[in-house]
Amino acid sequence: MPRPILICINAVLLLALGHALLFWPGIMTWDAIRQYGQALSGQYDDWHPPAMHWLWRQLGIFGAGPAPMLVLQIVLYWGGTGLWMQAAYRRGAGRGGWLPVAMLGMLALSPIALILVGTVLKDSLFAGALLLASGLLAVAQPGAWRIRLAAALVLIAAATLRFNAVPACLPVLLLALPAARRRTLPRLAASAVLAAVPLVLALPLANAALHAKRSGVELSLVIYDLGGIGRYSGVDVFPPTATPDPVGVNAACYSPVSWDRYAWWGAAPCGIGFETLRTPLQSGHGPYGWWAAAVLAHPLAYAQHRLAHFDRNLRFIVHDSDVPELSLTSDPNPWGFALPPSAVRTGIAHAATWLLTTPLGWPACWLALGIGLLVLRPSLADGDPAVALAWSGVLYGFSYLPLSVASEVRYHFWTIAAVGIAAVLTLARRETGAAPPWRLALAAAPVVMVVVAGVVARL
Repeated sequence: MPRPILICINAVLLLALGHALLFWPGIMTWDAIRQYGQALSGQYDDWHPPAMHWLWRQLGIFGAGPAPMLVLQIVLYWGGTGLWMQAAYRRGAGRGGWLPVAMLGMLALSPIALILVGTVLKDSLFAGALLLASGLLAVAQPGAWRIRLAAALVLIAAATLRFNAVPACLPVLLLALPAARRRTLPRLAASAVLAAVPLVLALPLANAALHAKRSGVELSLVIYDLGGIGRYSGVDVFPPTATPDPVGVNAACYSPVSWDRYAWWGAAPCGIGFETLRTPLQSGHGPYGWWAAAVLAHPLAYAQHRLAHFDRNLRFIVHDSDVPELSLTSDPNPWGFALPPSAVRTGIAHAATWLLTTPLGWPACWLALGIGLLVLRPSLADGDPAVALAWSGVLYGFSYLPLSVASEVRYHFWTIAAVGIAAVLTLARRETGAAPPWRLALAAAPVVMVVVAGVVARL
């Protein structure tokens, strides 16, 4: 093994070990607490991914609490990072290969990423799985079908973790296919359709195999959209309930930040919400019938609601005090799992909180950067992993435009990681610097516009 690659491996191992020790045994938020309870009982519902509950239960042989899942997330994250460092060094010429390797290391050490990986989250597990799978494909030789098969299986497993996983996984999965299947646009389109099938089926099949109970999680999006349509149209579009003045109640409950007031766990749940609407939504043509009727009757109100929420979701035209911060400590839990005090971790938390107020912490900027990268190199035909990552990050980021119900940076962890790696590898190419000036200007325009608009909004 070449000495530079051996140095990278040792450095990554040390960083992973330090990361694990610093966040041991792992931050547990309310989501993780609920998931761990189901992992212990072996009885799952589908509010959070049952596949993760099952996995956590299997990891219980290594110890109780969040520590085994923390180790898995760190192994995936730093394993994938190490593979991408290796790929970046191979793509470089001589000593020049060290610059992208160092930049990838800096991205991996982002305080925001360190905290997210140190927190037991399906988003962190998902991002780690995609990092590992894409890294395997980035270093795999053309005939290494076993590595490509392993990467494909990891991607299909990752698709069991998020309902909107397909846009993120599909561009990467296409890299696992033979080059001939991507050579022309018709072949690429046909391959994409076929590759999407296992990704689409992964989540429902996993839920069925694990006998997960229906929780009604899909109603959260329907209820939030109905609330948003009602707020911007001034019309009651909910099914009939016993709540007086539903328009006024909804106006007081709706927030473009999240749907939490409609849920049952908030400090002041809305008079119209999940519990009151669960049964009425089953009347008529069902929840999607109510949703479709409201969208068709008030398309502008629906668009206003979705754009307003997407803006908060991306931390774009907002004030930083109006959007959620990172979870920096474990929430109270029945098992008493918590992190001991640490001055280093406190420093990381302060740095992450500050970064969220800068363009480096705005998902909107990373999404704009991804768009710019696709302006430079849009084609997947040559199988460049950097292009696949750019497509993956951009498509996944935009999937939250129609499908999101909350605004937290963790939802965009994969977009930030994927676009960051793609940017390092793309901008390090000689061909990028040789591109026509008009194309370079067009590629830079989305980031410049987002940064300027975001800064002005915060003044």
